[in-house]
Amino acid sequence: MSLRVLLCSAGAKVPLLKALDTAVKKLDPAGAVVAADRSEQVICRYLADEFWAMPATEESQLDNILRGCQRLNISHILPSRDGELLFWAKHNAYFHQYGIEILTAPTEAISLCLDKLTFAQLTADFDGLIIPASRRADDLSAKRLVVKERFGAGSQSLGLDLSHSQALHHAQQLNHPIFQPFVKGQEISIDAWLSRDHQLKGHICRYREKVVHGESQISCTVTLPQFDSSIRALLEQLKLSGPVVLQAIIDNDGGLNVIECNSRFGGASTLGIRAGVDSLYWSLAESLGYDLTAFPFTPASQPIRQVRHASDHYL
Repeated sequence: MSLRVLLCSAGAKVPLLKALDTAVKKLDPAGAVVAADRSEQVICRYLADEFWAMPATEESQLDNILRGCQRLNISHILPSRDGELLFWAKHNAYFHQYGIEILTAPTEAISLCLDKLTFAQLTADFDGLIIPASRRADDLSAKRLVVKERFGAGSQSLGLDLSHSQALHHAQQLNHPIFQPFVKGQEISIDAWLSRDHQLKGHICRYREKVVHGESQISCTVTLPQFDSSIRALLEQLKLSGPVVLQAIIDNDGGLNVIECNSRFGGASTLGIRAGVDSLYWSLAESLGYDLTAFPFTPASQPIRQVRHASDHYL
């Protein structure tokens, strides 16, 4: 059976689609990537090997989704959107019995990462590494605050560097607001990959030099070995697996302050692949039973800057 990987919620994630295709072809030159989305008119439809306008990832559609995967001879599924991660993780065993592997972290780890309040409360276990959070602004002594949604990827509803009164006002616009101290400094992302037994194989750090709608448009890798042990301890204790992205801030005193963790491939994680964290390839190879010690992590020796921009394709 050849590799046929379903990229869910493909949308306009062209860099991810191309990176996934490269990983598939390295393992199986005859393999294919099938882009899938609920919407018929998405950009990846025109750039993937095949396209499927699939049903919503809901319990009532489980059998329809399975039949669609079987019709397309899907061997692997890669979820790419926060809102679908738990669906796929919960049904990992169900699809496995039909010979379909789902490339996602365990349910418990995903749930922890999606709940920003519960995740922030881990800070006591990591000596202040994670920025604390509360449902009440009065619980925090900081003069400047951040307000965000407790669940999901709500970058557009984020309130940054607000006074106490501004934070309370902003919170009224949110469904489940939480408050955090505002930490001034340099924002970074950490692309990492962990094995199925939750061992960190490799990670790279990248500065987010320009961010648009929560995703990096300009990023540059940076070597920060002083944080390696903390990053490893946190990710492995979360019992994550596969591609993950930590979001953090290096404060003005040089300390690492973790904001949140995304238990999936990130919007600019293709830079991580270029810098040595070959996450999609490792995930596929591991699922096929390869000995991953044969694929060592070799980080790039020089900084790499990634500039993301729109491009034209003609069909």
